[in-house]
Amino acid sequence: MSAEYTEDNIKTLSWSEHIRLRPGMYIGKLGDGNAADDGIYILIKEVIDNSIDEFVMGNGRTIDLSIRGTEVKVRDYGRGIPLGKVVDAVSKMNTGGKYDSKAFKKSVGLNGVGTKAVNALSSYFKVESVRDDKIKAAEFCRGQITEDHDIDSSSTRKGTRITFIPDEQIFKNYSFKLEYVDKMLWNYAYLNRGLCINFNGERYESENGLKDLLDRNIDEEPLYPIIHLEGDDIEVAITHTQSYGEDYYSFVNGQYTPQGGTHQIAFRETIAKVIRDHYGKSFEAQDIRASITAAISVKVMEPVFESQTKTKLGSQDVGPDGPSMRSFVNDFLSRSLDNYLHKNPEIASALLRKITQSERERKEMAGVKKLARDRAKKASVHNKKLRDCRVHLGDKDDRIADTSIFICEGDSASGSITKIRDVNTQAVFSLKGKPLNTYGLTKKIVYENEEFNLLQAALNIEDGIENLRYNKVIIATDADVDGMHIRLLLITFFLQFFPEIVKQGHLFVLQTPLFRVRNKKETIYCFSEEERQAALIRVGKNK
Repeated sequence: MSAEYTEDNIKTLSWSEHIRLRPGMYIGKLGDGNAADDGIYILIKEVIDNSIDEFVMGNGRTIDLSIRGTEVKVRDYGRGIPLGKVVDAVSKMNTGGKYDSKAFKKSVGLNGVGTKAVNALSSYFKVESVRDDKIKAAEFCRGQITEDHDIDSSSTRKGTRITFIPDEQIFKNYSFKLEYVDKMLWNYAYLNRGLCINFNGERYESENGLKDLLDRNIDEEPLYPIIHLEGDDIEVAITHTQSYGEDYYSFVNGQYTPQGGTHQIAFRETIAKVIRDHYGKSFEAQDIRASITAAISVKVMEPVFESQTKTKLGSQDVGPDGPSMRSFVNDFLSRSLDNYLHKNPEIASALLRKITQSERERKEMAGVKKLARDRAKKASVHNKKLRDCRVHLGDKDDRIADTSIFICEGDSASGSITKIRDVNTQAVFSLKGKPLNTYGLTKKIVYENEEFNLLQAALNIEDGIENLRYNKVIIATDADVDGMHIRLLLITFFLQFFPEIVKQGHLFVLQTPLFRVRNKKETIYCFSEEERQAALIRVGKNK
């Protein structure tokens, strides 16, 4: 029997009710603070973005941030919100200064949502604005105003202070991991030279921008000094290492875009073209970009992002009347990188040696890869090591973000997971014995080793992780010494040959229980001795 559909089914939600009902639309996933893209960090970012926009417009060189338990405070020294609009700015959708391109020319926040989302998703929220020797403050609970303070005189410096506590009704059992905040603040510092961020007694500032970013993030010695180039509304830093794959850091208007976007695509295409033109040789793009580590930052008028969390740029142009993103990046690199290589022949020679080395290795590997691909096709048919999910079996690529693959040790473990998995989105791959320790080995070993070759084929990462078939790669080994060893060998494999899978947050470890305590009424799985003892007491009481 179908449910009735009447006027009573039509609901009109307030702005805060809609945000609280559908928080994922505004801040992505919720989480508990154990991942860098969990919602509590997006709340911090949304507030800091407003302060960064003030700095970019030449107002205020310092941002103070403090986190004490669950309370967050962000104070900038910009212009301050106009006092008559303080309440509206944090509690009325589609209200904000970013709609006026004169006030915020190259801003990150453009849709008037960010601070409102923080307000609606906080159990306590307070905004204070100081300007013209006066202060206006208002306090909220879950988006509803609780105190609307009168405008009063103030002798403190102009600017805005936001205080909030994420709501535990939305973010269950959360806690802040300060290492994620640390990384976020360093990115802000690299992209905004001259800005000083004070966080819990630590100072974040950068003199050399993206060059400092690469210096801090490259674990090994680069093959040549970092190439650092700057132009109007664009900055890049480039080098190569001996690592495999490509590693990029991309930014728009001071906003980190971990999923890249049109600016990163333009950079990858353009650098191959510029290198070919400079050396006068028709190198393959994969040889030019092999082992590259690079950062690119652009400033764009009215940027278009593919989600509210702004992790991927969708803008095709740098502004309403500006050039396309591709031609903008191409014109800059064609001029600046070519000039740099002419002026620095030693670096140009080192870069050329790296490209020819990659070219030579690729050609040597061609025969090995063909044999390996043929072997992988046959093995996938006969050995049934991969039990795929229906998303791929049915070519439903629109659900790739929901897919996972469990890497198990042996047929028994994979069979157990296969029985309980979600066949629509979860695949299972079965290992045979302990994999090879790949530390310090070349990529040729991936194709010559049957287990790793088949795993690579299952993930579809031979030519890079752009075609990675599963959003989550989960190592699901036993909770014993052998399982730990296999787990470490697999992590070594990914770090050695496909570090982007780790860096971009695709690799996970399944935490399996150590004990099972049960009686006739219930079964309790325990992950520590303490949990086991508590379960024994509970089961005993239930007898």
